[in-house]
Amino acid sequence: MPQPYGAEEPASEVRIAQAPEVPTAVVSQRDFPMYELPSLMDGTFSHLVEALAEEGLRPIGPAFALHHRAPVGTADLEVGFPVDAPLTGTLTLPSGYEVAGSVLPAGRVAWITHLGGYGGLAEKWGSFTEDIGESEEQMTYPFWEFYVTPPAPDVNPATLRTDLFSLLEPREG
Repeated sequence: MPQPYGAEEPASEVRIAQAPEVPTAVVSQRDFPMYELPSLMDGTFSHLVEALAEEGLRPIGPAFALHHRAPVGTADLEVGFPVDAPLTGTLTLPSGYEVAGSVLPAGRVAWITHLGGYGGLAEKWGSFTEDIGESEEQMTYPFWEFYVTPPAPDVNPATLRTDLFSLLEPREG
């Protein structure tokens, strides 16, 4: 599946890009318990592609989770796919989740790739945040993860690719 922002190759170091606004189809949750994230993602990702196809829409990139604040116990987030056209109505998935249209925001973004299991994501986010700060950039909300390698029971966790993105404060000039 193509990668937004020209990110076909993994980034081993922080990269800065100008991101266009991209339409998305998402399940939005506020104050969602972090320990329930696997069920939210499974209940969304396992049904959403088929539901979009019934609406004449198709994903144009990998599944993602976009966070509107730092998750501490609970999260305010959107999970879904970037799509080829805006979703104008709402859909109800077999899991019961409601899907609506949203966007990945336009602006300057920093990004890097995590290769390995999801258990290493928190550490990667920590080093990513530190690297951005050392480069004199300022992260802002939202931030998101693209799950480039679709998770599946037979996938070796060491081969999973997740791209981490953060919106950056605009620069003058």
